[in-house]
Parts: sequence; structure tokens; C-alpha cells
Amino acid sequence: MKILLISPAVDAEQRTNKGLMMPQLALYILEGLTPPQHKVRIIEEEAEDIDLEQECDLVGISCMTANAPRAYELCREFKKRGKTVVLGGVHPTILPDEALQHADSVVVGEAEGVWEILLNDFRNHRLKQKYHDPTPDLEKYVPKDFSKVTNGGFFRLIPVMTTRGCPYNCDFCCVTNLFGRKIRHIPIENVVRDIRESGAKKFMFLDDNIIGRPKYAKALFKAIKPLKIQWVGQASVSLLVKDDELLQLAAESGCKALFFGLESVSEEQLRSMRKSIGEIEHLEKALRKIKKMGILIHASMVFGFDSDRREIFDETVGFLIKNKVSTVSFNVLTPYPGTRVYDDLKKENRLITTDWRYYDHNTVVFKPRNMTPYELQMGKVNARKSFYSVPSVLKRSWGNLYNPTVYFATNYGHMKQVQAEAKRMKKLRSGLFKKQHD
Repeated sequence: MKILLISPAVDAEQRTNKGLMMPQLALYILEGLTPPQHKVRIIEEEAEDIDLEQECDLVGISCMTANAPRAYELCREFKKRGKTVVLGGVHPTILPDEALQHADSVVVGEAEGVWEILLNDFRNHRLKQKYHDPTPDLEKYVPKDFSKVTNGGFFRLIPVMTTRGCPYNCDFCCVTNLFGRKIRHIPIENVVRDIRESGAKKFMFLDDNIIGRPKYAKALFKAIKPLKIQWVGQASVSLLVKDDELLQLAAESGCKALFFGLESVSEEQLRSMRKSIGEIEHLEKALRKIKKMGILIHASMVFGFDSDRREIFDETVGFLIKNKVSTVSFNVLTPYPGTRVYDDLKKENRLITTDWRYYDHNTVVFKPRNMTPYELQMGKVNARKSFYSVPSVLKRSWGNLYNPTVYFATNYGHMKQVQAEAKRMKKLRSGLFKKQHD
């Protein structure tokens, strides 16, 4: 049997800068779960075009909310050609009935525990509409062919995951819908095996919080230290700076950069999100402590909370430049279906659109409380432009010279994306924001 696995682009006509592409893992797990008698081909549409006429028996498509419309479009095209299509990923997990309007079957949640059953059912002409295992076994090793990973550019990071689940259940996050609130571990020996068998030296841990269980994290860092790799990941600021041993072990194991969901520099908003570091002064000390260990900081900021006013943009950029943060993702609050934010905004009739293409962290899809949608959109765009301006990059470089190559390479990549965003805004001004401009 020939199986085609696809990760769609959000827009088939406009691709992401390859140097900034996030490495995919889900499709490689599916390939590893597939019995060897079947032939699997993986296509990441961000990196290569999809031939709708290619020969295959089964098509599996994994999507998030923003690329769900493109996934549904592909479903229609493949079904026109007589193919059976299965959908999975975050969006089909949250809205399986919507996904079933386009596909023959939906995998809800994780694929372990159901993928082989699905393949057998398909071969025996008894494919079910939904497959779901709420507590899949993560003990069994799943082989992965990392030679097919397509994220390019200077970094080419190999994706690895060590834990699943997040206990925080933030109002604007849908991770718990996919992985649950309980943190579950992949055996450390399996993680080490992934690293060894990849033959690579640069990795990205895709965990929502790689230090969510400090005891496990410490054991993991000790196990990978002898491998002499370099890695980046996502972690909680508060947990990391409260445990000196954990921070030291992370640095010694090869940690070069960490993604932190700072979200806001508003103390009122930090407290409302139940952040354990609620005061800006404490947050600044935490960032300095991490930087002293030679770890670059990538912060994620979110604009559009109900407490945000027009001043938040300049305040945020000023804070980030002052603290010489290495790189930043500037996002607008996105009310993903399945989150409390979505439910609240829908009840208050504040949603502008439910066209999922715009649910991408970058586009305002709701009516903010203290500004217009257009003001929020342009505030975010201008904040990103200001932070990645040449003067800002040079000023922040003095706090990042412990890893100058990565610092300048990543900032250059983001500067190119700022230019691409400016072109995208022209389309939004004539489309989504045409009636919101005032």
C-alpha cells in the first residue's frame, strides 16, 4: 500500500522563509508507526509542491487551525481523484465533526495506539470515521527517518520531543486539547536513540515546556551531555531561574537558545494569566540570569488582551530592547476554537471572522476592547518593525555577543520576514480590514 502524508502550507502561493521554518515531527512519527510493508512518502508543502495526480492508496493530512482551509481544499482534490483521506492534528482534534465534512476519517489526538488499527481497517474496507486513544503508550520506540526533514537555511534543526501534556491550561492555548494536562514522558533512552540515529548535532525540542518535570529534565540533560549536541527548546522562565542546578545542566547539555512565552510586559496582565513571575523587575532579573549562562532568549509576546491599550506596543519594544532580548515573536491574541478566549469572544459577539486562514497569530480576528482591530494589527506590525530595525539589532548585540553568529543570522531572517509582512498588510487592508479601518 502507498501512503502519502502531507503537512499543508497556509497559502500554497506564499511560502515561509526556509531559514525560519519550524521542523515537523508528526508525519515522521506516523511514518515510523507504519508497518514496513507499506511505502510512505512525506510532503511538507512549505518546502515542495504537491502533485495531486501522484499514485497512492491513502492520504493522511496533518493540520493546525490556520492551514485547515488548505487541508480541506486538498481533501476535496484528492477525493475527486478517488483517494481516501484521513485528517489529524490540532484542528481536527478540536473540531472533528467539521473535519469529517471534508475527510473520510479523523484521528483525534495522538496517533500512537490508533494508526496501525486505522491502516488495518482501511485495508479491510471497514474504515471508521473517528479514531482516538486518550492515553497512548509512549514507552515503545518509534523509528524516524530524519534525513527527510526539510527545514533549511543555516540551522537545519532536527525535531525531537521528550514530553507531552501541559498542566497550565492557559485561556488562549489549545495544547491541552491535543495532549492533555498531565505531563507524560518519553523514555530518556528513546530520546538518546533518536539523537544518535539522526547523525545530527543540532536539535529542537518541541516540548511545550521541556523542564515541566524538573527531575526528568535533569536526568535528560545529564544523558545528552556526552553527545555534545546543540539544542534549542521551550521552557518556563520561573521554573528555570528558581533551580540553579537545572539551569546549569541545561547549559552544559548544549542548550543554546530557549523560547519563553513572556506574553506581556503588563504586570496587570501577567497576574491575570497567573504567571509566577508577575513583577517586571523579577522578570528582568530572570532574563539576565539566563543570558549569563550563554543561552540566547527568544521571547513570545502577545498583543490584544483586554487590558492592552495603545501604549502597550512602545512599552513592549522598549522592555525587549532594554533587556537585549535576542529575538522575539510578536503575535496578536488568537482565539483558537476550543479555548476559553474563543468562547468568551463569541458570546460577546466580538469575532470578526471565522475564516480559519486568518487564525495564525499574526492577524487580528476579533474586536479588541481598547482599540480598533486595525490599530491592534498595525501596532503589532510596527512593534516588530521597530524591534528588528538596524539600530535595535546593533544595540541588542552587546548583550548577545556570546553567540554572535546565531544572533545575527536569526535577526537577519526576521528582518526579511518584516519585509514580507509589509506586503501582506496591503492584502489585509483591502480585504479583512476594509470595514474595520476606521
